[in-house]
Amino acid sequence: MGLFDRFASTEQAHTDVKARVDDPFGVRMDRMLSATEALIGNRPTILVGTNNYLGLTFDPACVEAAHQALDAYGTGTTGSRIANGSYAPHRDLETELADFYGRRHCMVFTTGYQANLGIISTLAGPQDFLLIDADSHASIYDACRLGTATVVRFKHNDAEDLDKRLRRLADEPGNKVVVTEGIYSMLGDQAPLKEMAEVKRKHGAWMVLDEAHSMGVLGPTGRGLAEEQGVEADMDFIVGTFSKSLGAVGGFCVSDHPQFDLLRIVCRPYMFTASLPPSVIASATEALRQLRKRPELRTQLWDNVATLYNGFARHGFALGPQMGPVVAIKLPSPDLAVGFWRALLDQGIYVNLALPPATPQGTALLRCSVCAAHTRAQLEKVVAVTASIGREFGVIGTADLRAAG
Repeated sequence: MGLFDRFASTEQAHTDVKARVDDPFGVRMDRMLSATEALIGNRPTILVGTNNYLGLTFDPACVEAAHQALDAYGTGTTGSRIANGSYAPHRDLETELADFYGRRHCMVFTTGYQANLGIISTLAGPQDFLLIDADSHASIYDACRLGTATVVRFKHNDAEDLDKRLRRLADEPGNKVVVTEGIYSMLGDQAPLKEMAEVKRKHGAWMVLDEAHSMGVLGPTGRGLAEEQGVEADMDFIVGTFSKSLGAVGGFCVSDHPQFDLLRIVCRPYMFTASLPPSVIASATEALRQLRKRPELRTQLWDNVATLYNGFARHGFALGPQMGPVVAIKLPSPDLAVGFWRALLDQGIYVNLALPPATPQGTALLRCSVCAAHTRAQLEKVVAVTASIGREFGVIGTADLRAAG
């Protein structure tokens, strides 16, 4: 038996895709021109697949903060915070994140993936139960594999199913920890947090909320879906990332739990990973400040979301169920999605190609993410080019032309 034989089906699927187009998962951006445009194969290309929701990757204040930290602290920490100590900027960012969320405690991780991996795998022990949404992100599933708790999946965004599964566990000893996301990364749908919070309280469970795609996007101050739905007090642990609205890399968890700091010495993904370079910490800290003092970024983002989502809907594309910064076009087959994706790239538009088994219910998606820095002209071009290709590929009909007129 070969070492990689268990990946044979995945390898074959990838080979089939590459036989039709250049590797869609190995796109090279030769040069970044702005937060919304890059050179790909010497062609100026509109970026509609970066998750750069507030457009802060090229914000002058964020770039300058990174430069200053690079000069002051060097290129890296060369070890974990447990072994090598915490630099002042790490602690400062944790203080600012805790203040932003109105929580007493915060831990910063090297990636958002590790934040989920570490927090979820550490919170629930061998006598406990993790109840996770069936469409959870890979980092949540991997946290379940790393941990020792019994894992129970409930139907996607279904508070009644969560209630049913918690009822079945009522007589079982151990903690029940519910894990959900704010905005789901593939279709852009939002969790029914009000209903889930009610179920959580009813059964005395704990709740972990991943706000990776909703931080900076939802809520009066940008804290996410829990703030938007008025249930922040029910979220015992909130996990997030710096690689979406904050335009950097890294992750965090905030909480009011009185023993929270114990996690620093029992959470293996935190203990045994080198901490973020101070330049990244500095840019993320400045991005958080920009998020807090510039609500117009969020306003512009939602104006852009409406332009793209409504534009696609007007032409008759099948979209995700809710308007949001993730705008996904559903296509009937992976082959069609691959060809459509390549045609878009050939016309200077980059989106994410999402194929089974990574997609919910095995759907094939062209996944777009909207940025506050997109211009209306860019988004209108994306809509027009996508509609043209959609008609050429038979995804939408010619009737949409009359509706568009």
